[in-house]
Amino acid sequence: MGIRYLENEKLFKLDTPHSSYVCGIFDKEKFLLHLYYGARISDDDIRYISRTLSYPFSPERNNRDRGMFLDGALFEYPTEGLGDYRQGCLDMETEGGHSGCSLSYVNHKIYRGKPALDGLPSTFASITQSGEESDCETLEITLKDELTGLITTLFYSVFDGLDAIVRSVRFENTGSSPLYLNKVLSACLELEPGKRDVITLHGSWARERNIERTRVTKGVFSIGSFKGESSHQINPFMAVSDRNTTQTQGQVYGFSFVYSGNFTASVECSQFDSLRCLMGINPKGFRWKLDKGAVFNAPEVIMVYSGQGLEHMSHTFHDVFREHLISGANLNNKYRNAPRPVLINNWEATYFDFDNDKLVAIAKEAAENGIEMLVMDDGWFGNRSSDNMALGDWYVNEDKIKGGLHKLVEDVKDAGLKFGIWIEPEMVSPDSDLYREHPDFAIAIPGRTGTLMRNQYVLDFSRREVVDEIYSRIHAVLSSADISYVKWDMNRPLSDIGSYALENDRQGELFHRYVLGVYEMMGRLLKDFPDLLLANCSGGGGRFDAGMLYFSPQIWCSDDTDAIERLAIQEGTAMVYPLSTMGAHISDCPNHVTGRVVPFETRGYVALAGTFGYELDITRISQEDRDMIPGQVEMYHKYNKLIRTGDYYRLSSYRDNGTDDSWMVVSKDRSYALVTYIKVMARPNRRSGIIRLRGLDPERKYSVSSDKRVLGLDYPLPGAAGYADADERSMMKEGLVLHGDTLMNAGIIINENVPDMAGDFRGVLIDVVAIS
Repeated sequence: MGIRYLENEKLFKLDTPHSSYVCGIFDKEKFLLHLYYGARISDDDIRYISRTLSYPFSPERNNRDRGMFLDGALFEYPTEGLGDYRQGCLDMETEGGHSGCSLSYVNHKIYRGKPALDGLPSTFASITQSGEESDCETLEITLKDELTGLITTLFYSVFDGLDAIVRSVRFENTGSSPLYLNKVLSACLELEPGKRDVITLHGSWARERNIERTRVTKGVFSIGSFKGESSHQINPFMAVSDRNTTQTQGQVYGFSFVYSGNFTASVECSQFDSLRCLMGINPKGFRWKLDKGAVFNAPEVIMVYSGQGLEHMSHTFHDVFREHLISGANLNNKYRNAPRPVLINNWEATYFDFDNDKLVAIAKEAAENGIEMLVMDDGWFGNRSSDNMALGDWYVNEDKIKGGLHKLVEDVKDAGLKFGIWIEPEMVSPDSDLYREHPDFAIAIPGRTGTLMRNQYVLDFSRREVVDEIYSRIHAVLSSADISYVKWDMNRPLSDIGSYALENDRQGELFHRYVLGVYEMMGRLLKDFPDLLLANCSGGGGRFDAGMLYFSPQIWCSDDTDAIERLAIQEGTAMVYPLSTMGAHISDCPNHVTGRVVPFETRGYVALAGTFGYELDITRISQEDRDMIPGQVEMYHKYNKLIRTGDYYRLSSYRDNGTDDSWMVVSKDRSYALVTYIKVMARPNRRSGIIRLRGLDPERKYSVSSDKRVLGLDYPLPGAAGYADADERSMMKEGLVLHGDTLMNAGIIINENVPDMAGDFRGVLIDVVAIS
């Protein structure tokens, strides 16, 4: 495994456990062309597939048809304006208004370790006790446009044991005049012709990240966000697969953008049926002035290849995120690789109508039932009696929080709980002291009335003085009490793009500078409060992306907490992101978004596939539901390590079959697994179904058991001779004992025709434990 440069062939070869990536230098102009990415290959010299020795040849042999070469060659980093009419990665403009850029190889270097990106989240190598970067290797290839002096450096990093390549780009202006970057993408992958699909994650508020699969046809398929955030509507992820690819077989190429702002991802099927896959910052609204000597870093793209279906792609993304991205801003954070506290959030319990007495009552009842943290949501600051006012006035409202925040926190701690707090630092209400004092702090177009959303504007985080002012206010609040958790929210996208501080020729930098300002403030927060558990939210799942995971190990998955709606949301999310990152709570019923009523037990099973917590008024729910909470908290602690660190397998999908949903998590050593099965819709006159497990050791024996009679065993019937509750519980505990290959091929019975599974929205957990 690793990265090699083949001097004689002028090829770069990157090998991972199951994949190879090859690009090389061609022609006297030293074009960098892409040759291959796919299943691992043994041979090194594959220059023959470059097609430079067949018509139209390379310009060195046939400059007469140079344009035909440029419009068909498979470039490693294609540029626009000189004859390649496909979508490109770079559109650069000179001070004189001319576009066009021709990049030629200059040099390269290969080294152990991986550089960080200045101001941006990025993956990282593991650090040994001696301080060395131990499990990563990086290739830097430097290209140059001789006419303008633009230096473009391509970065490729591979991690030991993972089928992933992390890519980014750096630009430096070594010329004599400013350059303007109108389009800067982070990665291009050229693929040979083939029948393929593109897989994306679409949705809206309360139904984020639903899986969409579309056939690739001639032309351009493109997704993206222009909202200043990655968005509820489209996630910054894309996969290109063979049409026959399933969970367990077929080729797939996955792309995840490590960024939280505007993005684009596209697949273009050319006139010659080759595919060009691109990902990076959305060029709409982007224009970066690169002064002489200045440098610009583009965000990272994590690229994954799987020849074993979607399942292996998901496992690779999960492992890259868990081992090399999550909490990279604070690697010493105690929550990075540890269980998160079971929390209860007061939002759906009280909305804005709360005070000390109400919060402490919730805390006391929660503590008696094993819950470990209370999070005080929106409404604790300024004159915030509704969502129409006071954003930006980050001081405690002592008319509501009597005696101040410190007293409330100590009262909650005395009840036995840790304390968390909600903030929305990027926003300002027109009806706030901050806006009245500093209306220029908001993003706005001079002379235009700003567009309100949720009756709030967005603060200009491209400006240091704005970030400093907001951070000083938040810092003072967090320093005033023992606060363990912060929920950072963002409840509207950007619009009316204009900054009072940026020069006219730099207004196109606002979107990106805004994101950099958000990252900078989050980094400061974690530096000053290193033990803080930072959880991200954006009106639910509007900023659920790899960039945010660098700062927070968990993100609120969706404002839709309906357990049945969450099945599709969490399925799509888990295709890319680890279960440990998905904020998932048991909420009140009827659900506040859908009005649906789902059994309390089932709500717990669905929330278990995430961070787990509660979003309800524990003092008002039924005693029957309240009595389940201690057992649910115990369930969370029993399975959390497995769910946090194990491999995720999708067994069935309610989104596809309309009846049931199931998944399993298997420990890395394949000694233990948990299967979750949710019967969504009851159907009359149905036989018991079969689900086939995955990820087990085929040669080991496993005990399969459940606390419900769903496994199709020969239980004594009630009232029959020899029947006794104790005997029945014993048989249910012992369950089946079968080899892994039997469980994965023959499968297990799920008998829905038992009392515990009667009706809609019923679930069951099944333990699978190796005994040999």
